[in-house]
Amino acid sequence: MKIYYNIKNLIVSVIILCFVNDSLAQNEQLPYMEIPNPSEVYTAGAVVSRMIDGLGFRFYWATEGLRIEDLTFKPSNDARTTAETLNHILELVQMIHNTALKKDIDYIQNEELSILEKRSITLKMLKTSSDIFRNAQHLGQFQISFYREGKQSEYPFWNQINGPISDALWHCGQIVSHRRTSGNPFNSKVNVFKGTVSN
Repeated sequence: MKIYYNIKNLIVSVIILCFVNDSLAQNEQLPYMEIPNPSEVYTAGAVVSRMIDGLGFRFYWATEGLRIEDLTFKPSNDARTTAETLNHILELVQMIHNTALKKDIDYIQNEELSILEKRSITLKMLKTSSDIFRNAQHLGQFQISFYREGKQSEYPFWNQINGPISDALWHCGQIVSHRRTSGNPFNSKVNVFKGTVSN
């Protein structure tokens, strides 16, 4: 019996170590551990890019080190869990990303993706979108385009700002609030004003 428990503990330790190493490896490659340097000029595209960078930085740290109990937490029966909120943020970021690429909104089927994969995709899409908008001369060219059931509907870029960008920021705040309630608060060394992390 003692040997069984020792083997069981060893297996659990290996699984945890693999998860931690995978998480660390992804973090080394993921954007927004710190906010990128700002543009040297103030243009409409540069401002939108900076808004997206701010979202990326907040999302990175809001989702860093989430545990199973954090992901399954929800403040009430009618509310989303933290994991469901992450899914919704991914959908919003896909709207931002597809608009940057001038493509119709087409959501990724994310049911089979792990939380780490969803986090990685979200951050990389934000970085790509930010880079595109930073160099944009005219934001009017970036229409939000939906194509559903044979019908296309388009919205001006204004809706991108008050829609998915603002909404995703809102939901990042929810994740921060949820994880504090589930006993795993946001890293106190993160300075969202400066976009830096102290040692």
